[in-house]
Amino acid sequence: MSVKMTAALLLLLLQLSGFFGSGSGGKVLVWPMEYSHWINLKTILDELVKKGHEVTVLIPSVFLSYEVEDTSAIQFEMYPSSFPMANLEELFVGSLRKHIYELPKKSFWRYFLMLQELFWLGSDFSESLCKDAVFNKELMTKLHNSSFDVIVADPFLPCGDLLAEILKIPLVYSLRFFPGSTYEKYSGGLPLPPSYVPPAMSELSDRMTFMERVQNVIYVLSFDFWFQTYNEKKWNQLYSEVLGRPTTLTELMGKADIWLIRTYWDLEFPHPLLPNFDYVGGLHCRPAKPLPKEIEDFVQSSGEHGVVVFSLGSMVGTLTEERANVIAAGLAQIPQKVLWRFEGKKPDTLGSNTRLYKWIPQNDLLGHPKTRAFITHGGTNGIYEAIYHGIPVVGIPLFGDQFDNVVRMKAKGAGVRLDFLTMSSTDLVGAVKTVTNDPSYKENAMRLSRIHHDQPVKPLDRAVFWVEYVMRHKGAKHLRVAAHDLTWFQYHSLDVLGFLLACVLTVMLIIMKCCLFCCRKFGKAGKKKKRE
Repeated sequence: MSVKMTAALLLLLLQLSGFFGSGSGGKVLVWPMEYSHWINLKTILDELVKKGHEVTVLIPSVFLSYEVEDTSAIQFEMYPSSFPMANLEELFVGSLRKHIYELPKKSFWRYFLMLQELFWLGSDFSESLCKDAVFNKELMTKLHNSSFDVIVADPFLPCGDLLAEILKIPLVYSLRFFPGSTYEKYSGGLPLPPSYVPPAMSELSDRMTFMERVQNVIYVLSFDFWFQTYNEKKWNQLYSEVLGRPTTLTELMGKADIWLIRTYWDLEFPHPLLPNFDYVGGLHCRPAKPLPKEIEDFVQSSGEHGVVVFSLGSMVGTLTEERANVIAAGLAQIPQKVLWRFEGKKPDTLGSNTRLYKWIPQNDLLGHPKTRAFITHGGTNGIYEAIYHGIPVVGIPLFGDQFDNVVRMKAKGAGVRLDFLTMSSTDLVGAVKTVTNDPSYKENAMRLSRIHHDQPVKPLDRAVFWVEYVMRHKGAKHLRVAAHDLTWFQYHSLDVLGFLLACVLTVMLIIMKCCLFCCRKFGKAGKKKKRE
């Protein structure tokens, strides 16, 4: 090969490497949240590392689910936490128990009161973590000197926006939703008309009757003017103290450049969008890999009936003995073999067709040709794995976004819903038979799967693109709508309506005065003429 040809080939390779790695070499700071939030976010971070970016994740010294000793190239910056581990475990277990076993039994208003109490417990914990980070002078000096290009944050754990403001770097959010969709509306500027867009945690669909629309408006008013996800007074004081000027949590969250929402139009109801919002649901999903031999043998032993996969997620390990026995008794009556992710005492009513596992390869099982249904709590990650592989679901929601996820699967004809606290073994058997025997559920699940796969760019690639886009352009303020600079009465054009109303009233007043003047004038003229 001639020197000239070699040089040309090297130049071509350099150009190609520059093209494919145009966003490489950036420095990404991450403010995460644990459990399923972290599982989803870590997928993005792993991809950023593969593309040559340096990723640093800020985590407290006290945590429950982060895998710091992972072989991943992600770097973890651990800062001392003032929150004791015993208190964190007590907070987690206590809150989870109340969400699952107590909250659903409450009346409408008592439900909101308890929900507010539970969220504010989490708010106090989040505030503690934020203070531990921003008041740690050594940590903040190190972060300043590191010259990060962007911060990727889970806004459900506030403080990422504050760090972005302190470090003067762009901010990308990764989020499923906030209760009532309040921060999406008031910080993100997302227009969500209550006439056909149900707020998060309302458990309503977009096809509402008149009374459901009344209920929807009540939900919107409750979330907008009463319920607070965080104790905003305390957060506003903290943010103002740190920045040395008056500011609010809502204001700083509104400075986010990009919002990556962990859902897509296969699951989500259609609603208006903004250019700095992208829906990237299912970015963690993958084609199924071969199962471990022991699990594969059990699956193959199911014959023509196939298997049912059952998991209540990464946060719920044990159930009460009574609920576990009800579920086990129901599973024992179905013809399918069952793989149940379960921790705790083995239920007395467990059937021979059911095997218990502390961990299961969920995605690979859902992609197996013998899988007939997925019994799930309705977490976003699991729901998207079911959509990805076209598996109908039996939803048993427990807390958070799970209720709305299951409502959406039911509305789209790809699942049924059961109540965890009141369902009987018979209910569970009936639900599994419904989604496995009625072909419409499988057909609808496959339809959602086709919609999910039929995207011009894969969700993970889009998420990575937006992070790199923000790094390349030093932010994405050009995508933020002008609504951020308007007051609430300007946004709703109340000042314009008031002005126009004043104009109309002024014209009417002038006309009335003119009419009165004319009446008086002609009235006097008429009287004078009569006297003559």
